[in-house]
Amino acid sequence: MAFSFYRVFLVISLCAPIYCVSPISPPSKGSPRPLFTKSSPAAWVSSSNTNFAFRLYQRLVLKTPSQNIFFSPVSVLTSLGMLSLGARSATKTQILQSMGFNLTHTPESTIHQNFQHLVHSLSIPSKDLDLKMGSVLFIEKELQLQTNFLDNVKSLYESEVSSTDFSNPSTAQEKINSYVEKKTKGKVVDLIQGLEPLTAMVLVNYIFFKAKWEKPFNPMYTIQRYPFLVGKRTVMVPMMHQMERFSFVVDPQLNCSVLQMDYSGDTVAFFVLPGQGKMKQLEQALSSRTLRRWSHSLQKRWIEVFIPKFSISTSYDLVTILPKMGIRDAFDKNADFSGITKRNSLKVSKFAHKAVLTISEEGTEAAAATATKLTLRSKDNSSQSILFNRSFLLLVIDRAMETLLFLGKVENPTKS
Repeated sequence: MAFSFYRVFLVISLCAPIYCVSPISPPSKGSPRPLFTKSSPAAWVSSSNTNFAFRLYQRLVLKTPSQNIFFSPVSVLTSLGMLSLGARSATKTQILQSMGFNLTHTPESTIHQNFQHLVHSLSIPSKDLDLKMGSVLFIEKELQLQTNFLDNVKSLYESEVSSTDFSNPSTAQEKINSYVEKKTKGKVVDLIQGLEPLTAMVLVNYIFFKAKWEKPFNPMYTIQRYPFLVGKRTVMVPMMHQMERFSFVVDPQLNCSVLQMDYSGDTVAFFVLPGQGKMKQLEQALSSRTLRRWSHSLQKRWIEVFIPKFSISTSYDLVTILPKMGIRDAFDKNADFSGITKRNSLKVSKFAHKAVLTISEEGTEAAAATATKLTLRSKDNSSQSILFNRSFLLLVIDRAMETLLFLGKVENPTKS
């Protein structure tokens, strides 16, 4: 009897706000520490993660034009890394090359060791940030796994392994969904629907992110109904507002503004606002080089910020996307996952990705203190304003690992 490999990948992100303005020029003294420096220990993951993220983003834009986009590139890559451990021949090569690795220059062992460092670093508890990433393999109880594969997913990717009876699809589905709901603190429910009786393994990868702004918004200054341009019409959204000193830059080359807002801890968010009608131009130019250029050019300046308060969720089955990025064999009869089980009858039948994002005023400072700053600084004549009242990009970056945790585009903040 042939088995199918049913792969489930989930992501949940909570909390975020961001903005932009001011032409690109060499950073002055006191400018923020640049991200994505080529000399950093995490440079390999930074470049591969970022370029993969933008390639996947561009595919999602083609598939779902004029819709909100949101996903976690680091979780997708981590999941693919785990999958490659059990892949062989062309299946393995296609997975690793699509991730951006040149096997001639980078040994496979080095790739997995660096993922081990990344997974471990992102799992270290922090008092300033609630960030949890993890994986679990739900495996058919009759499936005999290769010992080496089992050892590696546990040691390199810190994955849990759970024996599961897939002959009873409803019970197995309930078990997986309960696990997901617990790990994402109730934010993702009923992820798995209609589990197939021939399922041999479900790989779940989750990332949970919740952070507070270093400089929070005061809810008293949120405008409850503000027009946001969606295509040729407008929708009304709550618009958060504050005056603060933020890092930002204007990129005349791509006709966009970039604003960095820091979270408490070592995580930052970029909001990227293209000029009117220039979103496609911006999307086509996205790359690790572009992001590095922005990061090195940011400068601190007083800026009045307006950004929507909203919550969006997205769901994708990447089984239709990844083959177009070079991962072809894994999804058809040519799949070779003999590194997972000697019974080489596995293939990827589903690669589901779900992400949730909430952006609100929440911060670590008291509202009264923020209100005082806003009142005083609104009188600063040297300040500029940035209004996110039309489609913009959002990036959430772990500064320590120089890793792109989340990437998205907000087309309609009222569409959840």
